[in-house]
Amino acid sequence: MVRSQRWKGAAFTVPFQLGFVFLYLLPIGYAVYQSLFLEKQSGLGLGGATREFVGLDNYQHGLTDSAFMNSILRVVLFACVQIPVMLLISLVLALLLDALTSRVAGRFRIFLLVPYMIPGVVAAIVWINLYSPAVGPLRPLGEFFGFDWNFFAPSMVWPSIGNLLTWHGIGYNMVIIYSALQGVPRELFEAARLDGASEIRIARSIKIPHVRGALVLTGLLSIIQMLQLFNEPALFRNVTPQTVDDSFTPIMVIYNQAFNSGNYHYAAALSVLLALILGVASFLFYRLTSRKAD
Repeated sequence: MVRSQRWKGAAFTVPFQLGFVFLYLLPIGYAVYQSLFLEKQSGLGLGGATREFVGLDNYQHGLTDSAFMNSILRVVLFACVQIPVMLLISLVLALLLDALTSRVAGRFRIFLLVPYMIPGVVAAIVWINLYSPAVGPLRPLGEFFGFDWNFFAPSMVWPSIGNLLTWHGIGYNMVIIYSALQGVPRELFEAARLDGASEIRIARSIKIPHVRGALVLTGLLSIIQMLQLFNEPALFRNVTPQTVDDSFTPIMVIYNQAFNSGNYHYAAALSVLLALILGVASFLFYRLTSRKAD
């Protein structure tokens, strides 16, 4: 009977396992397989292309590809600024919601979650129009206060994208942190207030340490999302191609190699390299944050 119940319980996981195999494992395996080959043109390129097994040559080329490595470095430096700012704002909003009554907090929580409900492409189009010097209100508003800012200039394109990503992501991260705050025993707050602790001291000494796991989770998800950044820079490239080139982010480099240059095998190798870099970065971030938590 116990064995029968185990099999019945395992049967509920079959849809997930099938989806995981066909939508994740098989595409990854196919990408690894494709990355081991290279199409070469014979003669002057007038003949047909032949596919040759090159082993790890595509990976070696990717590790020495200045466009691909510079795009990773560019995104990593951007993430070191944007992710802490976004998580800090999300933490502050979650702490403010936790200080309100549950009924009032529920209303504000839905309001703050609205930006995340908007698809990323739609949000990018909205902000590009807001940034536009022709139809957007931000440029005239800046001129009214004496600021002559150009949101598509080389020095402003990353802050413009960062503002868009922060606006779009704070609601989602805030909900995760706020949910973790709801699990903190309320008796700790009452005891701290009886001891004369202020609300700021309670937040710093009790609430924030208890939501450290949620901060690690949101930081990990943000790192994964950042290295896969594509939609926002691609849309910005349509507006300012002289600032945002086709190697602005790692995914844009892969997209350009696959669909513009037709080098699918090399694009597959870059995809595998990016996945490995994501895995290493996530592992290091988790180990470092877990060590600090201990």
